[in-house]
Amino acid sequence: MRLSIPDKSLVVLIGASGSGKSTFARTHFAPTQVLSSDAFRGMVADDENDQSASADAFDALHYVAGKRLAAGRVTVIDATNVQRAARAPLVALAKEHDVLPTAIVLDLPEKVCVERTEARPDRDFGAAVVRRHRNDLRRSLKFLQREGFRHVHVLRTEQEVAEAEIVVEPLFNDRRDLTGPFDVIGDVHGCREELEDLLTELGYVLERDAAGLAVDAAHPAGRTAFFVGDLVDRGPDTPGVLRLVMGMVASGNAMSVRGNHEEKLVRALKGKQVRIGHGLAESLDQLKAAGEEFTARALDFCDGLIAHYVLDGGKLVIAHAGLPERFHGRASGRVRSTAMYGQTNGETDEYGLPVRYPWANEYRGQATVLYGHTPIPEVEWVNNTLCLDTGCVFGGKLTALRYPEREIVAVAARKVWYEPVKPLLPASELPEPAQARREPAVLELADVTGKRVLQTRHHGRITVSAEQSAAALEVMSRFAVDPRWLLYLPPTMAPSSTADRDGYLEYPEQAFADFRTAGVQEVVCQEKHMGSRAVLLVCRDESVAPARFGIEGGGVVYTRTGRAFLPAALEAELLARVRAAATSAGLWDELSTGWLLLDAELMPWSLKAESLLIEQYAAVGAAANAVLPVAATELEAAAARGVDVGELLGRTRTRESTAAAFRSAYRRYCWQTDGLAGVRLAPFQVLASEGAAHHERPHAWHLALLDRLAAADPDLVAPTATRTVDTTDPGAVAEAAGWWEELTAAGGEGMVVKPAGNLTRGGKGLVQPGLKVRGREYLRIIYGPDYTLPENLSRLRDRGLGRKRALALREYALGLEALDRVARGEPLWRVHECVFAVLALESDPVDPRL
Repeated sequence: MRLSIPDKSLVVLIGASGSGKSTFARTHFAPTQVLSSDAFRGMVADDENDQSASADAFDALHYVAGKRLAAGRVTVIDATNVQRAARAPLVALAKEHDVLPTAIVLDLPEKVCVERTEARPDRDFGAAVVRRHRNDLRRSLKFLQREGFRHVHVLRTEQEVAEAEIVVEPLFNDRRDLTGPFDVIGDVHGCREELEDLLTELGYVLERDAAGLAVDAAHPAGRTAFFVGDLVDRGPDTPGVLRLVMGMVASGNAMSVRGNHEEKLVRALKGKQVRIGHGLAESLDQLKAAGEEFTARALDFCDGLIAHYVLDGGKLVIAHAGLPERFHGRASGRVRSTAMYGQTNGETDEYGLPVRYPWANEYRGQATVLYGHTPIPEVEWVNNTLCLDTGCVFGGKLTALRYPEREIVAVAARKVWYEPVKPLLPASELPEPAQARREPAVLELADVTGKRVLQTRHHGRITVSAEQSAAALEVMSRFAVDPRWLLYLPPTMAPSSTADRDGYLEYPEQAFADFRTAGVQEVVCQEKHMGSRAVLLVCRDESVAPARFGIEGGGVVYTRTGRAFLPAALEAELLARVRAAATSAGLWDELSTGWLLLDAELMPWSLKAESLLIEQYAAVGAAANAVLPVAATELEAAAARGVDVGELLGRTRTRESTAAAFRSAYRRYCWQTDGLAGVRLAPFQVLASEGAAHHERPHAWHLALLDRLAAADPDLVAPTATRTVDTTDPGAVAEAAGWWEELTAAGGEGMVVKPAGNLTRGGKGLVQPGLKVRGREYLRIIYGPDYTLPENLSRLRDRGLGRKRALALREYALGLEALDRVARGEPLWRVHECVFAVLALESDPVDPRL
């Protein structure tokens, strides 16, 4: 016997004691899926048979079941469940989490149950209890579906139990296997001519019958049209639209979800009492003229449409009125209603129409949600959601989105077919319930406090603990620049694998091997400048920032922890120079932007870290210089007197030499500056500009643009020396290693090795954006003057890189997510939660020297 179980469902086993529920559960479900009342009694009372602990046991069981259902996992309840009072909270739990409850009843003969019970030494309650269980069960059987169980399976014999086969069926809305490409089309509302125009514009070839009526359309490239519902009502030719869409669906060239107008039409055609308004009368008249046979086909088609689909591995959701993330892939009346009608709070606008709850403004899901329902004049991305109803029937446009390309295609309405009740407003200006209104630039403490789980496009879910959030809040609230400027924080950078070459802790060949192992063949090696990481947001003129970022000013320069890098006057002077260079290089027009976000190094290091240099590095160097030469002189005198101090003298001379090398190393990072005189800016990536994040462009593109910036102001902007290397070519690898040795021998810090294509994915997911290979002498600053001594180098080679690399990838993914949200024009809080999370992760206990 095949017992069908909907995916994500709550399965309730029902049967008298001794009916074999626990054995059935163990046979057909994973141990983690089964929640047993006996096991929970054992957890709370150390005795599975202690009936006095049942209330606490079921409280705990229901809590765990709720957590599993919230995560969309099949959950099996193993208890007698023979009384309605025991089942009611389980049905309510399924309803709360919008999943389908399924009952599996083991209605075995009383004799079998009694024999099994008596055979168990821990069951001494006798046949009377079994008889009572079976009587309760018999009274319940015919009412289970009325209680709310969507599926009821009854097994009445031992043979039926033995032959049962559990089959977990995907929900009708689960079409994650369909990856497209799709052409998602907004509300058509009976506008057949415009639909034919749009399909033609999209590249579909229409097929017509003998009467010249369009009955199908196919795309030569195999694309699938997808309709967001509301095919019917208001327009001039509802039958023509249905004829074409039904033909496309039947041939596999299209799919559609159910809109509220299809829902109402179905009810009317079935003879239900409905209010004839909003264009329904026109549809009924048109269908009557089309004939009974066509009307019956149209009824079957509309009645067979479901409310929403999850597609493309969960990356795309289509629902007529949109759908909050918690409802994706769920099945309940509430989900269906929300998908077709949207959410309201009882308010009405000045036109007497219900005010929709602005779910898209709060949307944080990874899946792109495409919908219609509320007509707007122009499509507008809101938090990875897009409304495609551009009011064609009201004289606007019929709009489609090419997915995954995210390209908008639209055709104008031929005329106003139906006068709108109210004017069309942009999505950002639609009325909202008073309690839900929130300005895009407003930040709230709840956006960043406590434990946070952020969904990123490139690295899945990233968790920020409450402790990390608290640490970041301290820094952000006290020291950071105005958050309206903070579009991005750079990630930490992982070093290459530890070198095994004598005298070296890091060497280029390990970086090339790391990328080769990750499947990256071509890398670019960039000179690592001797400065501090800086992010520059530069505006074309003073009018850009107030309009785009809601703040006065021409830009900002900040550190990788969000702090202002320079005094205000010097910052303004630096931004003016970069702005002029960008103008001279033609970058504003080429990128069609009024602002640029640049990742850079600002030199010298002493410009930001002067106090660190004085208090830490210079103090160590001065102390060594004061003590070690004197100690060596005294030891030499002792040796001249015949004292055996040879070993100590040798060690002291070595330490004197390493201390001198230490002073020489950090001094290279210090030089005098006067205003901008002596300051050098080395930008190496154009992070974003208006409407675009540039992490998918190869590094060669970035460096070519920035070389033009350097040419426009060579006194301020420094170019970045690079080498492109094939990691599979031993000669190229050796040549790049030689270049690194030349850089570091001349006092350079080292280099950063990056995938040439920039954002790169490998077999195990996101690839590190860069690996730093620091020079032997620079590492003396990091690990101390004596780190190159054999005993110290041997110990340092055991450094663990796993946590650092995992941290670097998480911060990188959050930075990419922030830039993508900036490019889509999402509200500040959506961008800032990613930026804040990068800073929060910085409190991870990772060796800061790595």
